[in-house]
Amino acid sequence: MLNDSFFKKVEKKTRVDKNTIVSLAEKLQNGNMKDEKTLSEVIDTLSKMTGKKVNKDLKERIIKKVVNDEVPQNVDKMF
Repeated sequence: MLNDSFFKKVEKKTRVDKNTIVSLAEKLQNGNMKDEKTLSEVIDTLSKMTGKKVNKDLKERIIKKVVNDEVPQNVDKMF
C-alpha cells in the first residue's frame, strides 16, 4: 500500500489530492487496466485537474504503455 508521504509528493507536484487519486485508482481497479476507454477517461480527468494538456498522440502512447505493461513498477520514484 502507498503511504501518505507518496500522496503528499504527488499532491505537491500535481495538485491532485489523495482522495482524487484513490477515486481514480478505484475506477481503474473496478474497470480493466487494459481497457482503453477507461484509461482514456482517467487521462482526461487527470489532464483537466492538473491543467496539463495531453494531446491525442501522447494519450495514445500512455495508453499503449499501460496496456503493454511498460509502466515502471516503482511509480513512487517518478515523483
